[in-house]
Amino acid sequence: MEMADNPLDEVRGKIAKMCKIARREADEITLIAVSKTHPAQRIMPLLEQGQRVFGENRVQEALDKWPSLREQFPDAELHLIGQLQSNKADDAVELFDCIHGLDRMSLLKALAKAMDKADKRVPCFIQVNIGKEEQKGGCAISDVPNMIVKAREAGIPIAGLMCLPPADIEPAPFFALLHKLARDNGLMGLSMGMSGDYETAVQLGATHVRVGTALFGERG
Repeated sequence: MEMADNPLDEVRGKIAKMCKIARREADEITLIAVSKTHPAQRIMPLLEQGQRVFGENRVQEALDKWPSLREQFPDAELHLIGQLQSNKADDAVELFDCIHGLDRMSLLKALAKAMDKADKRVPCFIQVNIGKEEQKGGCAISDVPNMIVKAREAGIPIAGLMCLPPADIEPAPFFALLHKLARDNGLMGLSMGMSGDYETAVQLGATHVRVGTALFGERG
């Protein structure tokens, strides 16, 4: 992917354009700069341009990079966007401001225990296997209402729903389905859309878009 002179401005501009088309306000959208696999020196320019929300998919990688970055930018917000192992729940609760991959009951229990232990409530998106793909994480569509109930009973704040639509298929129907699913369950947050489809996601109700390649270029 060819990089623009200022990728952050370009992505923000496209989000603003799509919001205008969809009759939404640009400040309704949280842009998560997906910094996974990128070193701190690649992240610094975005921080210096005012970007404050970043996404990592591995707890250990985030632990290696972010404590020093947060010393310089204490208002930076960190989202865990990858699949979380239950045995990393304590570290995840300690480090992250939001978790996007709550997808199974065992993880729900581990996160609830970790939040109680740390006396910290971390908002979580419930990840939905929107395309019913066996190889992907995410709870089944039919399990969403029960996951919401169980999470609330455990004191876990639910930020909304998250999905990764099937690759190489038009994503719009899957985004529309997640939007309906969230609305039917009284949830407002929708974490959906990445570098290749975030504009479509914004048109279809995304509140959080997870953009990596369009901001950082291809991973090495």
